[in-house]
Amino acid sequence: MASGRDPVQQAADEDRDLYEVSTWEPRSRLDRLIVGVDDGVRRTARVLAYVVAALIGVSIIALSGLVLLSEFQVGELDGVTDPVVTALVVLSIVPALALAGYVWRADVTTGEPVTLLAVTFVVIVLLAGFVAIVNELGRLALGVEETTFGLGTILFYYLVVGPVEETAKLVAVRVHAYRSDRFDAVIDGAVYGAVAGVGFATIENALYITRALEPAATALGTIQAGDGITAARALAGPGHVIYSGIAGFYLGLAKFNREYAVPLVLKGLVIAALLHGTYNVGASIVPGIVYQSTSLSPLASTMAFVVPFDALAGYYLYRKLRAYRDTYQAVDAGRWDDSVPAPELVEFEPSTDRPAIGAAAAQSEAVAESDADSGAHSDAEAPERRPDAEERSESRWERRSESDEPVDSIDDWEF
Repeated sequence: MASGRDPVQQAADEDRDLYEVSTWEPRSRLDRLIVGVDDGVRRTARVLAYVVAALIGVSIIALSGLVLLSEFQVGELDGVTDPVVTALVVLSIVPALALAGYVWRADVTTGEPVTLLAVTFVVIVLLAGFVAIVNELGRLALGVEETTFGLGTILFYYLVVGPVEETAKLVAVRVHAYRSDRFDAVIDGAVYGAVAGVGFATIENALYITRALEPAATALGTIQAGDGITAARALAGPGHVIYSGIAGFYLGLAKFNREYAVPLVLKGLVIAALLHGTYNVGASIVPGIVYQSTSLSPLASTMAFVVPFDALAGYYLYRKLRAYRDTYQAVDAGRWDDSVPAPELVEFEPSTDRPAIGAAAAQSEAVAESDADSGAHSDAEAPERRPDAEERSESRWERRSESDEPVDSIDDWEF
């Protein structure tokens, strides 16, 4: 019974009819009717699931859009219409954008299309309002006060902020880019995750900067009022890229390891959320201690924590990217990349997948005719034929394939 087959089915020969003895298939009208009903129910349930998921998605985006719209009309987000404020927001995301550019350059496979990158960016911006709502509900549920720091704040960062924001960024990748055929390598997940991190950092920085700025009569006054918050937000941006890049890498692993898809996605989210929560907790404690115990400025005290922390977290992502790149090159995975054009052959170059052309073909025909005209010897007397270049090449390739050693897994460096 370990084989999953009935003993009768295992013992009977193929010619014996076992219908409704130990096997079954639709034969009668009733059988076909029941199978048809089952198929209809399954398809209907699938369609309903898609409709419900679509309605939930549209509702989330609509609610998120209302939150952002209210920030424009009631809050201070309308300040981004000021060119000076826009410039401050753009400056605040330069470090995050540079880090995402590095991740993009580290992708040794085919380049990702701009359209998919742009859609990922826009989706996370649209989801930012919904994330703000969930974060606010979590803060109220835990009784966290914005002006105090305690156990409730720590739980808030680890149980709400980290998981919610990292899940939102991963959803921004999953809803579109993940489904594309251009998402054709594990490392692509890190690229799209990094872009989602830039998108989230952009809208978050815009909210922080516009809320912190006081109305100023001149552009110089706006710059003087916003330089500190802009620098602080510039330090926070790279973290979003690192965390979502890690989660995105595991999402890429999940796409190509379907049997472990859920554990891989969860592992990526857990690592990203823990790093995110640890950053928030540390940024709430360490800079104050450094500032009080040294002569450093508030910004320098913040940098004393943020830079080393991002360096350690970024090293984890770097290890993943480097392991993939090294393995990709070690196994010569580029030869399987259909989007990389093969080099064009000239007339005198041999080919392993098509007949010789031009002078090579003529020479081959001349040799064949000469062999036919001088065929006075018997097969037994004929010298052993030396393998041609194509056969030697194939033989070398077979020996190489047989001698290849398994490559270490790119996911063997545990966190």
